[in-house]
Amino acid sequence: MTREVGLLLAISLAGCVERSRSGSNAARLAHYILEEPPAVIPHREERVFGGKIRLLGYSLDPEGPLRPGQEFKLTLYWQCDERLDGGWQLFTHLLDEQGSRLPGGHFDNIGPLRETSSGRQALPPSDWRRGKVYVDEQPLRIPDEAGPRVALAVGIWREDQRLPVSPPAPQNRAIVAELQVVGGVAPPGKREVPSLRAVKLAKGVAPVIDGKLDEPAWAGAATTGPLVDVATGGPNRIFPVNGSVRLLWDDTNLYLAFEVADPKLLGGLDPGKRDQRLWERSCVEIMIDPDGDGDNQDYYEIQISPQNLIFDSQFDGYNLPRGGPNGPFGHQEWSFVGNTAVQLRGSLDQDDDVDQGYTVEAAIAWSSFGKARRSPPTDGDTWRFNFYAMKHNSGVAWSPILGEGNFHKASRFGRITFITPPSLTSSSAAMAPSALVRPTLR
Repeated sequence: MTREVGLLLAISLAGCVERSRSGSNAARLAHYILEEPPAVIPHREERVFGGKIRLLGYSLDPEGPLRPGQEFKLTLYWQCDERLDGGWQLFTHLLDEQGSRLPGGHFDNIGPLRETSSGRQALPPSDWRRGKVYVDEQPLRIPDEAGPRVALAVGIWREDQRLPVSPPAPQNRAIVAELQVVGGVAPPGKREVPSLRAVKLAKGVAPVIDGKLDEPAWAGAATTGPLVDVATGGPNRIFPVNGSVRLLWDDTNLYLAFEVADPKLLGGLDPGKRDQRLWERSCVEIMIDPDGDGDNQDYYEIQISPQNLIFDSQFDGYNLPRGGPNGPFGHQEWSFVGNTAVQLRGSLDQDDDVDQGYTVEAAIAWSSFGKARRSPPTDGDTWRFNFYAMKHNSGVAWSPILGEGNFHKASRFGRITFITPPSLTSSSAAMAPSALVRPTLR
């Protein structure tokens, strides 16, 4: 036998062994493979990974509050919509209130589907068959170091990649449950959401929406400062995009300006189509809860891409309504009234250059917010906002999520209080542009 023939035979036999192992595992684990979803899933979810694997929901046993060191069982229900290529595996992490993985909170290889041999799970997502439902049982334990609340995060990984999750979630890990831990010790210094005070513009000084930010009003605008790591609230040192946001307002419009640093500008979308999945390329995102109570009822989402394309929608509840992995996402028939402009500091979709980023300027009419109790706001009203600079389904934020949900989590939106100065309450007296807005951060 020649060396070349022997090598080919060895490779062929290895492939046969791998296929045989996959088939034998499927037979051994047939009890965990269903033809259709169970009639009852205690906690329904709607998370889609890579557009192919759907998390239908989960159950917990016991359901009630847990204690440090206590064991419990998590059962995840997955459905395969389309086959994945090789190498993808499941992960489960327990996170603290800052969104960091707890010591002992790594459970990738726990449970019948995940028993590991030679670094490979027994029945990983790459072996799943289209249309089948997989019951992923995991006996878990609350770490001794847990605080009063622990988040359960799941996802699908391969080497240094994770499948993107929809709706978007920080670090492509879906938070499926938050557990109460009786006797858990709260971590020091839990961050409150940020806040700003925005002072109303005088008449005649509103910015021109051209993407240039060269009007005097922008020099004194309320500003978020640098956007932060969405999971920890610390400075962003990993994600390739950074940014900041400025805000102005008058009786007619809310004005926003994003300045985004991005070394590779992505376009590639249909320039004549609204409500495309901008979050899967590059965009800025605005979340608006006009009532200011953070309850995720009647809130709005607006995204603007470097191509100056728009995705906008209105939601009745947390990520609701939702029509499945391909949408619609919320009430996409809603569109804000206003206009936007983008200035690029680089070129779209050019791999042979290094870009600087882009600027987005927007005027959004208060009349757009029909679900608001009062619009425009009056002196002292507080609305909840979050701002993101996004790329490939993740991003940096004004107010970090801290592992408490996805980018729609209104209880993590920051607070903006709208102030009308005395000089504008009785006349149209002009204000000096430098005095228009005095930003504060707490």
